[in-house]
Amino acid sequence: MVKIANSESTFVVLLCLGYYLVMTIIAPGFFTVNNSINLLFNLLPLLIISIGQTYVLLTAGIDLSVTAIVAVASVVGGFMMSSDTVWFHNEFTTLFLGILGMLVVGVLIGAINGWAVAKFAMPAFMVTLTTMMLFSGFAIWLTQSQNLYNLPESFVEMHYTYFLGIPVPLYIALFVVLLAYFLLNRTIFGEWIYAVGANKKTARISGVSVSKTLIGVYVFSGFCAAVGAILYTARLETGSPVMGQNILLDVIGAVVIGGTSLFGGKGTIQGTFFGALFMTLLDNSLNLLNLSFFIIMMVKGMVILGAAILNTVVERSLKTG
Repeated sequence: MVKIANSESTFVVLLCLGYYLVMTIIAPGFFTVNNSINLLFNLLPLLIISIGQTYVLLTAGIDLSVTAIVAVASVVGGFMMSSDTVWFHNEFTTLFLGILGMLVVGVLIGAINGWAVAKFAMPAFMVTLTTMMLFSGFAIWLTQSQNLYNLPESFVEMHYTYFLGIPVPLYIALFVVLLAYFLLNRTIFGEWIYAVGANKKTARISGVSVSKTLIGVYVFSGFCAAVGAILYTARLETGSPVMGQNILLDVIGAVVIGGTSLFGGKGTIQGTFFGALFMTLLDNSLNLLNLSFFIIMMVKGMVILGAAILNTVVERSLKTG
C-alpha cells in the first residue's frame, strides 16, 4: 500500500506557505480578517468534494459528475425547503428532510456511477461525463433555469452560527475529513482502495472485492459532493441548477496538487487538504488582483497541467527506477 512520499507532502505545505506570504505582499486586501473568513468558507466545500474525488482517483478512476451532483442536490434541497414550494410547515422537519434529500441524491448518483464502472467495466471518464451531462440537464429542466429562494432561516444562517466559537460549517468539514481519514487508514475498506488502485487483477486474486470497493468510492464521492452542495446552498441562500458548475477544475486540481496519483494507489487525505488550500488561495488572490475570469482559468489550467505532468514524470521514474 503506497500513500504519499514525505517530500511530496512537505512540498505542498511549503507551496501553500510561500504563496500565502507572496500574496500577502502583492494582493490588496489579501491579509485581512474578512478575507481570511472568506478563504475559510471557500475552502470547506471544495475540500469536502475533493476528498470524495481523492477516493475515486486512488482507484485509478475519476468522477466528473461532482458538479452535476452539487447542482441536483441544491435544487432538490431548494424544492424541499423553500417556503415557496415547502412540503412541510414545521421548520425542523423541513430542514431535516431537505438535507437528507440532498444527501440521498448524492449517494444515488454516486451509486449509479459506481455500478456502471464496477459491474459493466465501463471507463470511469465516460460514465461520469455522461452522468454529468444527464444530471446537469435534469437540474436545469427541473427548475426551468430558475433559482429557488426563501430557504429556512436556520439553514441560511449556518455560516453565521457559532458553537464554542467555531462556525458550524467547520464542524461539518471536520466530520467529513475525520471520517474519510478513518475509513482510508483504519479500515479494510481503505486497504482495498489502495490495493485496487495499485493493481485490480492482483487485488482480485488477493481476495479484495473490487466491485464493492469501486461502488463504495463513487458512493462516497457522491456523498461528499452532496455535503459540499449543502454548504454552497446555505452560503448563497438559494437552490441553483448551475451551482458549482465552475469548480471541477479546482476539485481535480486540489487532489492532483495534493499528491494523489492519476494512476491510482497513491495519495492521502492530508495531501488533498493542502491541495484544496492552495487552490483556494490561488483563486482568491487572482480575484483580488482583478484578473478576468478567462485569465484566472488559464492560470489554474497551467498550474494543474504542471502538477499532472510532474505526477506522470514521478510515476514513470518510479517504474523505471
